[in-house]
Amino acid sequence: MPTAVLTDRERTAVQAYLRLLHTVRAVFDGPPDDARPAVVPPAVLAEAEQALARAGLAGNEAEFFRLLREWCPTA
Repeated sequence: MPTAVLTDRERTAVQAYLRLLHTVRAVFDGPPDDARPAVVPPAVLAEAEQALARAGLAGNEAEFFRLLREWCPTA
């Protein structure tokens, strides 16, 4: 399998997405609490959105997920 060579901005976008993914998993893997809804911190979402935009990947999810699969196949 070929190895993806990412630019710094692409790598930053992938890393921000992985942080977002781990945060979402942690929120939903926690004990259920009907008193409060599951919340992902807005800063985590904003970081991922900004990183995607800087890498030129906003609106190009197919390309982003191709890079993600090549760089981190277990995500």
